[in-house]
Amino acid sequence: MFLHGAGGASQWLPFMDQLAGDFELYVPEHPGFGDSDTPAWLKRVEDLAYYYLDVLQELDLTGVHLVGHSLGGWTAAALAIKDCSRIKSLTLISAAGVHVHGVARIDNFMGNPEQTLRALIHDQSVADQLLALDLPPEERERQLKNRFTTARLVWQPRSYDPYLPQWLHRIRVPTHVVWGEHDRLFPLPIGQEYQRLIPGACLTVLDGCGHLPPIEQPQPCAGAVTQFVNAVCAAEASV
Repeated sequence: MFLHGAGGASQWLPFMDQLAGDFELYVPEHPGFGDSDTPAWLKRVEDLAYYYLDVLQELDLTGVHLVGHSLGGWTAAALAIKDCSRIKSLTLISAAGVHVHGVARIDNFMGNPEQTLRALIHDQSVADQLLALDLPPEERERQLKNRFTTARLVWQPRSYDPYLPQWLHRIRVPTHVVWGEHDRLFPLPIGQEYQRLIPGACLTVLDGCGHLPPIEQPQPCAGAVTQFVNAVCAAEASV
């Protein structure tokens, strides 16, 4: 199951195609994003975490390899802290949620959409391709809605939970932290802090990549996820 970031999940990505070729893939869209209604109860990332615990229970899914990017990574970590019983592994890709004192970060709520996108992507030729896309008006409306919902969840404190780090030790499933080397929104020391605080976590750094590995480097990112999940399954089978 892949939990998306602030951009939503209205577009099926090559990253998702690659994962779907190897696994049964679920890509839900968060409440309040895309075409969904914004429920009154949705006020914190913690609410998303509890929502997805209910989703796993309602669908009766077990042995889930949970993958989350950015906002979705924060949600996945918060979920795993609460209950790992239905999760076999956890992968956090450029996850929000943790603050490291003294690490400078950009503010993705400042600036126009082009400036924001260029700041999130290291390879500007990829940014050029994305900016050249002719998005229909309804997709632009979805993006604006996603931005408002994200602000509702992460505005203060900005994109982190000061209480999250003290509970990351409760995550007791194999955990993989995947990070872009040049992430300016959540710089690499944040990924290293996740690795340090989650017992036994491993870290993969994607060279020449910014905050959006599933978009900027879909094949290396999906390959890193697949390799880790297969290793977890192989280790379990050998026991």
